[in-house]
Amino acid sequence: MTAPSEPASGAPPARRPVAPLLGVALRQALAEGYSLATLRADLLAGLVVGVVAVPLSMALAIAAGVPPQHGLYTAIVAGAVIALAGGSRMQVSGPTAAFVVILAPIAAQHGLAGLALATVMAGVLLLAMGLGRLGRLIEFVPYPVTTGFTAGIAVVIAVLQVKDFFGLDTAALPAHFLPRALAIARALPTMRPGDLLVGLLTLALLLLWPRLVKSMPAPLVALVAGALLAAGFAHAVPELAPATIHERFSYTLGGAAHGGIPPLPPRPLLPWTQPGPDGRPLALSFELLQSLVPAAFAIAMLGAIESLLSAVVGDGLAGTKHDPDGELIGQGLGNLVAPFFGGIAATGAIARTATNIRSGARTPIAAFLHSLFILVVTLALAPLLGYLPMASLAALLLTVAWRMSEYRHVVRVTRRAPRSDVAVLWVCLLLTVVFDMVIAVSVGIVLAALLFMRRMAEVSEVRLVGETHSHPSGPLPHGVVLYEIAGPLFFGAAQRAISTLERAGQEARALVLDLEGVPALDATALINLESAIERLLARGTFVAIGGVQKQPLRVLVQGGLRNRPGHLVIRRSLESAIAAAREAVGEG
Repeated sequence: MTAPSEPASGAPPARRPVAPLLGVALRQALAEGYSLATLRADLLAGLVVGVVAVPLSMALAIAAGVPPQHGLYTAIVAGAVIALAGGSRMQVSGPTAAFVVILAPIAAQHGLAGLALATVMAGVLLLAMGLGRLGRLIEFVPYPVTTGFTAGIAVVIAVLQVKDFFGLDTAALPAHFLPRALAIARALPTMRPGDLLVGLLTLALLLLWPRLVKSMPAPLVALVAGALLAAGFAHAVPELAPATIHERFSYTLGGAAHGGIPPLPPRPLLPWTQPGPDGRPLALSFELLQSLVPAAFAIAMLGAIESLLSAVVGDGLAGTKHDPDGELIGQGLGNLVAPFFGGIAATGAIARTATNIRSGARTPIAAFLHSLFILVVTLALAPLLGYLPMASLAALLLTVAWRMSEYRHVVRVTRRAPRSDVAVLWVCLLLTVVFDMVIAVSVGIVLAALLFMRRMAEVSEVRLVGETHSHPSGPLPHGVVLYEIAGPLFFGAAQRAISTLERAGQEARALVLDLEGVPALDATALINLESAIERLLARGTFVAIGGVQKQPLRVLVQGGLRNRPGHLVIRRSLESAIAAAREAVGEG
């Protein structure tokens, strides 16, 4: 017996060559025609998103443990490369809040050089995922898992901002959350009123301004107001002057040290030649690469999940459709190239993508122009950016953490979802906070998969139909029994379902097994089915399997389960199987 040939309509789609995946969104947009009106719309959207992205890029770099200019370089280089090479028409990429919980420990342990090198390795992994057409697999990450680790990341980011928001005087904070939170709590008596006032003003404007005026980005108004208040304190009440980027960070140019951000474009460099944990460049070696593999894997996985989630959100807002494999290739190229120009890890940014769409973006050119705008700001306004207060940047990240927490979704899932989903969400949330995102996602996916298998096992069953079944072929003759299997049979359900066959009546001369309700069957189910059939044949029971669908039939044939005249028959139709059973008991 052989499996029937697959119809042309059921043949798998031909694998696309790599080249069409590169820049697929940009090529599709340009193929539709690019007019002057489209350019104006993209230019306006790029400017608006750029205004939002400049302070965010600096704040996120600081939160990740590196100087603020590296966040700008990431938005400039990775943002431009991903926009031109990716698979999402409206996606805006750059440093994101989701990365903070991963990048900060890497930077603390391996320095900027180690973080940059891990990002290069992550870019290679993302490229491999895109070329391997794994983009669709991200869709199988369960919603409670993504909601749980996203909310957990928001909690960690919010706690990290307490130090600068209150102007606390602390030593280097521990790498893990609980000791870090304890150190921050102990430092609360060192709070500086000036930092707190600037932080509160910035936070209030960030929250209230969008309700009053929608034509001007709230971060621009709030950060300028915070900087003016900080400058006022510095001149009138110096003891209240809050910390600024200029005071906290410095760079060397022309042999002299300067405070703030260098007014320079991203320049080519080798990632491992940047400062390591001791301030000196790293020596490139196999052992170093081996030690960075877990970090690179974490960056790649989070980058893939976050960028494709952002692309889905963008599709929903703009009515477009992204290419997940093309987007992974774009993200891979962006993360591969950016560290060679001083950048760090980048991924799709949901808030900036939404701002891009609401500002009227039409094509990926808008995201490219946003990167160009950040470059111009870096070159022209770097000295002014140095006057931004750390408390204002902390307030900006607090609002990001609040939006990122999606507390409404957490509350809704907790109240209305099945208890198993609630458990997955809270396990992921707590593991993200206490340990890290990689552990949280790994445990969450495994736990969700186990719970899914349990549910499938509950719906897959074997049922005795009986002699008075209502099948069109009429009542079964004496000594023939009909068992109906319903639901997919895989390793989570096969043992429980097929074990029912072992209790088949001892007096049965023939047993008909109805597989019409089985859409899928795996190797575990095949082994269990073979074992049950062998026990029935050993008792002298004739077995007829009918109603076999394409996939189960293919598994049976490939597994070696074939017709045995007088003992076992396998038929595509149930009527044919019943007819064979009638003939076996002499009533054909």
